[in-house]
Amino acid sequence: MMGANVSGSAEKVLPSTSFTGVAAPKPQPPMRAPAADGAKVKKRKHSGFATLRRKIIRHYKRLSKSLDHARAIRDLISSWSVDELRALLQEYRRMLVLKELAIQADLARPPASSCKQDLSDLYNHRYCTDVDLVFRDAVFPAHKVVLSARCVYFKRLLARYPEFCVQVPVELNIPEIDVPTFSVLLRYLYTGDIPEDRRTDAELLDKLCATFGTPNALDCDVEALLEDGAGADVVLAFSTSLQEFPCHKAMLAARSLFFRNLLMRRAAPSGTGGTAGQPTRIVLDENVIPHRYAQVLLHCLYLDSVDLNYIVRGAVEADVKPKFAPQLNIEEAMEVYQIGRFLDLAILSQGSEDIIIENLNIDNMLSVLRWARLPHGSDWVYRQAMHFLREEFVAVASSPVLFDMDQSLLKEALKSDFLQASELEVLTAVIRWGEHQLMKQMEEREPNLLSHTAHSVSKKGVKKRDLSDRELREILSDVIAYVRVEHVIPTSSETLVSAVRRGLISRPPSHMLADRLETGANPWLQHGGVYNRPRLFTLYMDEVKVVLEEQVGVETSPCTPCRVRMSHIPDTLYMLDDKECGQYYTDQLSAACLLPPVDVVAGEIPVPDWDTVQAMARRESDLHQLTSVQNALAVSDWRAVHHEIKLRVVREFGLPDMVADVLQEQHSAEVPDKQPKEKPPRVEQGATEVVSNSSLVTDASYSTLNTDESGCSYDGSSRLDVMPDMMPDIARAARSLSQVSLHDSPTATLDLGDGNVHLPAFL
Repeated sequence: MMGANVSGSAEKVLPSTSFTGVAAPKPQPPMRAPAADGAKVKKRKHSGFATLRRKIIRHYKRLSKSLDHARAIRDLISSWSVDELRALLQEYRRMLVLKELAIQADLARPPASSCKQDLSDLYNHRYCTDVDLVFRDAVFPAHKVVLSARCVYFKRLLARYPEFCVQVPVELNIPEIDVPTFSVLLRYLYTGDIPEDRRTDAELLDKLCATFGTPNALDCDVEALLEDGAGADVVLAFSTSLQEFPCHKAMLAARSLFFRNLLMRRAAPSGTGGTAGQPTRIVLDENVIPHRYAQVLLHCLYLDSVDLNYIVRGAVEADVKPKFAPQLNIEEAMEVYQIGRFLDLAILSQGSEDIIIENLNIDNMLSVLRWARLPHGSDWVYRQAMHFLREEFVAVASSPVLFDMDQSLLKEALKSDFLQASELEVLTAVIRWGEHQLMKQMEEREPNLLSHTAHSVSKKGVKKRDLSDRELREILSDVIAYVRVEHVIPTSSETLVSAVRRGLISRPPSHMLADRLETGANPWLQHGGVYNRPRLFTLYMDEVKVVLEEQVGVETSPCTPCRVRMSHIPDTLYMLDDKECGQYYTDQLSAACLLPPVDVVAGEIPVPDWDTVQAMARRESDLHQLTSVQNALAVSDWRAVHHEIKLRVVREFGLPDMVADVLQEQHSAEVPDKQPKEKPPRVEQGATEVVSNSSLVTDASYSTLNTDESGCSYDGSSRLDVMPDMMPDIARAARSLSQVSLHDSPTATLDLGDGNVHLPAFL
């Protein structure tokens, strides 16, 4: 301790002694440099340890949150019966299979054609051919570049005919090769595939290899064509750049509709016999397609891959830190996506979409969502980014990204049954978002003299008690309605109690109502009344499964095809009860009914031709045969399953989502030239005087016009009243009671035991 005091006093004397001219035994500046370096080294070590410590703390925080969620749901269901636990677990299973189908539907997009497929179409449709092969009086239009790159024989043969669109005779000394076999040979050079029926003739294949040589794999020859540029007949130039890129007309015409139409307009007339001459020069607008993406474009055209490393970057972009690399890749991928859309090159656009999603994180999520929902954005990227938001909602809610989120995105996330967050976390996030929006409004209202000063709201801050509950209630009125307050646990949470006390929740949960009816209704289970299903929170579902296994003693599988019914109607009518299992589909259908009707004639949606409709019907039939779909139909609402399958099919064919509603009944349509057979009247034993036009007799009455009380006619075959063909007869009877007409039907009465006749309330 004395040494420490002496050193401390010496440090205080040093400045005065140096001022008076007394030399210090050891100069102070030289001693500070090593100390500073040592401090830096020590700081770096401390920083590394702190980073590891923060990771461990985050891990235990996540673990503790999981334990808190498990403890909360266990406390809630500790007093439940086994039947109630099974009912809740069954509801979770229904949503789980629907979530899997929804993910598959969100991932669906039109398949991008590969280089092999495009070259096959190029051979079939004869786009931009520059040579005619004549074999045994049969003419085969072809492309010199493809034949020369794939086969040495044709390379030597075509070198003797440099003219454009000249006829080249092909003489072969193999008698087994006829015209169909020669066509198969040419197709193999374009695609690298041999038909199954031709692979068995080994002797013929040996003769072909001896004559034409054994070609390499198609992708190897195409890659060599890109690298050496042999036989290039097109030059890509840019309006503001002197750099030019040689390429091949056959590849451009095969891969891009834009380049194909451009080259076909510039093509020389067939049969002119002129020399090929100089390559075709295509000048691209630098504002539309910057030259820095030229190598990316060519690499995708030839090799079916999108590699952003081929972008010509400046010195500033090349020195970007790895922390900001994902954002740079996303911005570049967005530009490449627009180039692919402009050139009608699906493989380039979809490769760019994949890069955007691969680099998606919480920091750039909002920018991706805002770009994706623009008219020139990507619906597929928007769906994947929304899935990311739903899965990482807890992390987003605890970051500043939540405050920058606009109301529409927040509402769309809260609508989902698959949001991975507890309802308490959802309520907390919504309130924090609303308070931040209120603070922004207060900043906008403050005088200009105070803005950006020490007395401004942004600098000084606002305490929660200074926020107006009335203004906060107005901000949250459209958002907090999507919070399922009945499922906030623990029920005595301070956040929930404070929100109710401040009037932020218009309808408090039932357990907080003093005058509530003691009906014992469980808001987590379907009981015949107003029911808002709980979200599919994975931690809750796993804990419910564990508790049920503890009580029953049998392991429960998440794919058990069982159905727990808690309805007052018979099993044959379960599909008509929207309250039990049709909530998912009914909510979507009711929301769609609020939208204006789709005008197909006005061109609001593309009208698919009959071949496309038939292909969509076949695809839908194939999807119904999948095991996952069969399991979903066994445990979940069949209407919701059909809706997700139709969405997937519509997206795979590149049509808007609204087409799924327009084609809702298309799966039961028949071929136009086949008239549907009328079903004979179904007469039950003991039935008397059934009118012939009743809906119980024939299916033709589904589309008849009915008249309401006001005299206005409406079509009885609307989407809400359409009955599927697989509906049982007793279900048809229950749905069609309003259309049955019986002669001399007596009026129904009620006997309440008081000697008087009472009419039912619904008459």
